[in-house]
Amino acid sequence: MMELIPLLMFVAVCAALMFGYPVAFTLGGTALIAAGLGIVTGIFDAELLRAFPDRLYGIMQNGTLMAVPLFVLMGVMLERARIAEELLVNLARVFSGIPAGMAVSVVVVGALLAASTGIVGATVVTMGLMSLPTMLKRGYSPKLATGTICATGTLGQIIPPSIALVLLGDTLSNAYQQAQLSQGIFNPKPVSVGDLFMGAIIPGLLLVAAYILYLLFIARREPATERAAEDVDLLQTLKSLFPPIALMLLVLGSIITGAATPTEAAAVGALGAGILAWSRGALNWARAGEVGQSTLQVTAMVFAILIGASLFSLVFRGFGGEEVVTHLFESLPGGVVGATLLVMLVIFLLGFILDFIEITFVVVPIVGPVLLAMGLDPVWLGVMIALNLQTSFLTPPFGFALFYLRGVAPAEVATGAIYSGVVPFIAIQLLVMLLLAIWPSLATWLPGFVAG
Repeated sequence: MMELIPLLMFVAVCAALMFGYPVAFTLGGTALIAAGLGIVTGIFDAELLRAFPDRLYGIMQNGTLMAVPLFVLMGVMLERARIAEELLVNLARVFSGIPAGMAVSVVVVGALLAASTGIVGATVVTMGLMSLPTMLKRGYSPKLATGTICATGTLGQIIPPSIALVLLGDTLSNAYQQAQLSQGIFNPKPVSVGDLFMGAIIPGLLLVAAYILYLLFIARREPATERAAEDVDLLQTLKSLFPPIALMLLVLGSIITGAATPTEAAAVGALGAGILAWSRGALNWARAGEVGQSTLQVTAMVFAILIGASLFSLVFRGFGGEEVVTHLFESLPGGVVGATLLVMLVIFLLGFILDFIEITFVVVPIVGPVLLAMGLDPVWLGVMIALNLQTSFLTPPFGFALFYLRGVAPAEVATGAIYSGVVPFIAIQLLVMLLLAIWPSLATWLPGFVAG
């Protein structure tokens, strides 16, 4: 019976979330109820709960997590200052002479916006409002237009620098240390958020390139997507393109070269985004207040979930959940391959009902140490999880990106068109995951090269 309690806790959390209860309170509440029942029945040691304040103190002392509000601030600033919208308009002019030029512009700008925010909903809604009406007017089919926007909006899961990779990198770092300690390695090798950033660059660029190649291919079958080249003001285009792209490269480059930690680079990014917005006259006191409020809301949500997840994982381990997971994985056919496939399937299905934050804080701390102790590379595992979540958020009928776009799409765009439009992009996602499974060096080569 004791072995079933961790599983029942997990099932209870998923059931409560499906009924719409807040994630942070669901995690904390489930943990407290399970712990209370365990104390009453004598199968849970109440002394374990004394470790919870120390865990909270550890969260507050975690310098890496300081990058979260700073990256959120950078992304919200770029969005509210309409810098992304200006980028889209100018890039559309640059690519106007090629087939599917507008769609290619959406992918490029969406990738930059996704990288700066890492929040799927924000990117999908923003790109949907900015580009969907224009794409439909220019003759794009609803399927191609909505599929492009949804797929682009999920790129924030894999393209650094993004909040998703910051949180995933910090969680995997802790999991990797646990895995090494469990193997008797008392001087554990560190893995950093910067390592995960570097590991995600090649798969992320590969994904963007695959999206663009698909759009160029499909444009030949939809002549309406081809438009005559427009006159381009080169100076105006460079003025809109160079500053935000330079800011992204500065942030990412400083992390890769080791010149700055992710938190320091995020601070530079937030300051740079503010300067960009101010220099273009897009930042006043009222808008600054809106940016601050949005940043506070997202940050508070992230840390509330993290606190609830910390309590959940503490109680989960108190009931022997980690041993249950280890025994399950070791008994699966196929060894580490079978265990990895099972975890990826579970994460994919959970992506229908949980956001990446909940999965990162709840699922990864449970399964990560076990998989890493079985010999998986932490950077490879992190990139695979990010790609997997990205695919899950895109898959009908429950993909989050589909719901977000449905909320802002015109009424004449059928839900069926949105669903069918993402299918080719899901196939591209699966292809990239397959390539990464066959050639893990796509994720592990760059971190090793920089470190060496």
